[in-house]
Amino acid sequence: MAKSKFEYVRNFEVQDTCLGNCWVVVRVDGRNFHRFQMGVTDPIQENKSSLRFAEQHNFTKPNDVRALQLMNRCAQNVMEELDAICLAFGQSDEYSFVFHKKSNWYKRRASKFMTHVVSQFASSYVFYWKEYFPDVPILYPPGFDGRVVLYPSEQNLKDYLNWRQADCHINNLYNTTFWSLVHKGGLTPVQAQIRLKGTLAAEKNEILFSDFNINYNNEPLLYRKGSVLIWQKVNEVSKKRIKLPNEADEKEVEVSRWRNEIVELHCDIIGDQFWEEHPSILSDAC
Repeated sequence: MAKSKFEYVRNFEVQDTCLGNCWVVVRVDGRNFHRFQMGVTDPIQENKSSLRFAEQHNFTKPNDVRALQLMNRCAQNVMEELDAICLAFGQSDEYSFVFHKKSNWYKRRASKFMTHVVSQFASSYVFYWKEYFPDVPILYPPGFDGRVVLYPSEQNLKDYLNWRQADCHINNLYNTTFWSLVHKGGLTPVQAQIRLKGTLAAEKNEILFSDFNINYNNEPLLYRKGSVLIWQKVNEVSKKRIKLPNEADEKEVEVSRWRNEIVELHCDIIGDQFWEEHPSILSDAC
């Protein structure tokens, strides 16, 4: 940048370097996404405008697999473009991206972490929309907000991810029961909300099983556990024609090479088993 008398204005920029040796988590949340989908559980928010919009976008209650797969595709694109990310966890309209504690990406500036992740995610959402909703035109740009949080220890990071997966379970159990009462039980949203007020998880499970013959444990893991994206080494085998010394004709041989690939999992990350099976996630080689 050429020097000029106006360069002093750079002194007003905030120094937002993230503390070193801490895991950096960027969480992306859909902004006002109750307008964007049909999975609204608060009848106060179900005004005519949002219902009309939801019907036009045709999101299925309580879970729309297309919308969840779209979120996963966006997260995958973020990880591909910003390769400093070692793990991502998503559920509903949110995604958390974990940068390794040793990462010096963009000199660990919080504003760079957040703006790059959120902008890449939002643009991917619009870009890939037609792949998952080919017959549903997108009527206005969706919005996402973001936040950056630092976790000083591996246990703090694990507890954060445990919290988000527990939140996934709590919300999905409620929404599954709520919309069963509405769609199959004939209740209005207000009546369903009153019916579920103050109920515990066991009571919701009982309502699902006794009234609708639904075993919540048989619901898809995608809905109950959310999605985990990690990098995993895979052995890629391909065939190649080569000419060997002292031979006139080419010969077809198998060539294998190891490469990193993003793998999508739907599993329990609360507890030690997940981390024992994937120790490379938290290793310094991430």
